[in-house]
Amino acid sequence: MRDRIKRFLASLSLFVAVFVLWEVVVVVFQISELVLPRPSQVFTALIDYWSGILPHAYQTLYTTLLGFALGVICGLFLGVAIGSSRLVYDTGYPLLVGISSVPKVAVVPIFVLWFGAGSVPAILTAMIICVFPIVVNVATGIANVEPELIDVMRAMKASRREILWNVSLPRSLPYFFASLKVAITLAFVGAVVAETVASNKGIGNMMMIASSSFNVPLVFAGLLILAFLGVLLYGVFALLEQRFAGWATRRSR
Repeated sequence: MRDRIKRFLASLSLFVAVFVLWEVVVVVFQISELVLPRPSQVFTALIDYWSGILPHAYQTLYTTLLGFALGVICGLFLGVAIGSSRLVYDTGYPLLVGISSVPKVAVVPIFVLWFGAGSVPAILTAMIICVFPIVVNVATGIANVEPELIDVMRAMKASRREILWNVSLPRSLPYFFASLKVAITLAFVGAVVAETVASNKGIGNMMMIASSSFNVPLVFAGLLILAFLGVLLYGVFALLEQRFAGWATRRSR
């Protein structure tokens, strides 16, 4: 418990140090507010516009979480299929890599053409951007199960489904939760990119409007909200990882 408190205080100290250094650099070098506002100006904008920021933050959180949930379902299904079958791996993996290589910002106009502006393009962009890391990690976790464990299950007359359920999936949990921590941050990127292009609500849309009116502190306030939400959800999945795959996490010394 004391180690956790120490680690939390160390992380908090680093955050404070970064903001203090940022403030000092802007003041000493007299950097214009239009280029880089001081953290104190960003926090002031955050307080002044809080009632207006809140609906945008809810919208971004909603589209991100919904897209992330859909991405987890698709990624888990594809990862299990690719990790369990050499045939599926050989036929489907190159296509998946090709789709993943397409810049996600390039598909937003297509989603707008198909579904119109609004929440749907942001949800779909968040979904497709977080599928690939989940697929790769789950497939790797299943493919790297110790052959001895599978041999033992086969000796016990276990079916492929029983081997998958009782050995492969539990052994792939550390890979799965590691991918979730990466995917949730990518989902935020996808949602915000789509909001800047094709939405009238959300943090991305708010930042575009603020930048067009040269309200740079509000733009940085939007970045601060995104960073806070990203850290918060990363922490949630880190706790879930510790709960369900704690046996594979690094022990503190």
